[in-house]
Amino acid sequence: MTDIKDGSILKHINIPVFVPHLGCPNDCVFCNQRRITGHETFSIEDAKKSIDEVVFSPNADKHAEREIAFFGGSFTGIERPLMTELLELATSYCEKGLASGIRLSTRPDYISDEIISILSKYPVKTIELGIQSLSDRVLSASKRGHTADDSIRAMHAVKTAGFDLIGQMMVGLPLSTLTDELYTMTGICDCKADGVRIYPTVVFHKTELYDMMLLGKYQPISPKEASERVAELLYLAYKNDLPVIRVGLCESESLHSEDGLTAGAFHPALGEICFSAFFLKLFCARLDTLGDLSGRSVTISVARNMLSKAIGQKRSNAISLKEKYSLSKISFVTDENLSGYEFSVS
Repeated sequence: MTDIKDGSILKHINIPVFVPHLGCPNDCVFCNQRRITGHETFSIEDAKKSIDEVVFSPNADKHAEREIAFFGGSFTGIERPLMTELLELATSYCEKGLASGIRLSTRPDYISDEIISILSKYPVKTIELGIQSLSDRVLSASKRGHTADDSIRAMHAVKTAGFDLIGQMMVGLPLSTLTDELYTMTGICDCKADGVRIYPTVVFHKTELYDMMLLGKYQPISPKEASERVAELLYLAYKNDLPVIRVGLCESESLHSEDGLTAGAFHPALGEICFSAFFLKLFCARLDTLGDLSGRSVTISVARNMLSKAIGQKRSNAISLKEKYSLSKISFVTDENLSGYEFSVS
């Protein structure tokens, strides 16, 4: 996979090794981790196979920075012998120049001085923390099993130890509002994170959240509402120079099986829709400063790889801007001198 930063594609590849639900102390109401990752079993041999498939692929980009990434469970909650064995395995690839470092995801309450000390002995570069929310009310309703203070402490510990920090947060959790989510994003920014992943909540079969939905105790967030709320978060991240690595879950066959997702904010192009809504906010903020535009023609120039996001699905942004500002015409063009989220208006 490639990471998104400041709107541009980086030469960075994660080599994913899924450790489904290993080390996780409890089931959050939204969690069916085995279903999300599409992996239900795990072994060291599976880990080595996953790494080899990427490292020795004839199509591998040998110029890209490659991190072996342990995803899916709470890595630092795994039994120490297994965790050490996985770190040793990943390190062997790094020592051979086949990978540049190690990335892992874990829970905030599974970061301690002991864990930091262990990880510091290996070429671990990046730690992703499943923060989800910095509202204790939302964390409690989601049965997350840790507090907002745990997350703040863990983020500071990761940064102090010199690791790159990626915060993972969710939108549309039980009791969560846009205000809660903006507060969470602000907290991640304040802790000097190096990036953030935003996951709008989806409802999976065989989860407590599914039961809550059936009982009318939880109303799933729709893709439209999710895109509007995520756009606000993207704007806040943009104002704080915080790279957004991903929006939404990765597509997999298991998501659409009979035991997969049932409701909530999932759409094959959800990330594109969210970034389009974000661009609309940027465009409106600029056009609002230009006075009365009624009857005038406007051209917006963007970076080449941002054109579809700028225009919006089915030209939604073009239509919205033309109607809002009573324009006679609106055009979108590319400009090779622009990159990321840069744009100009004429």
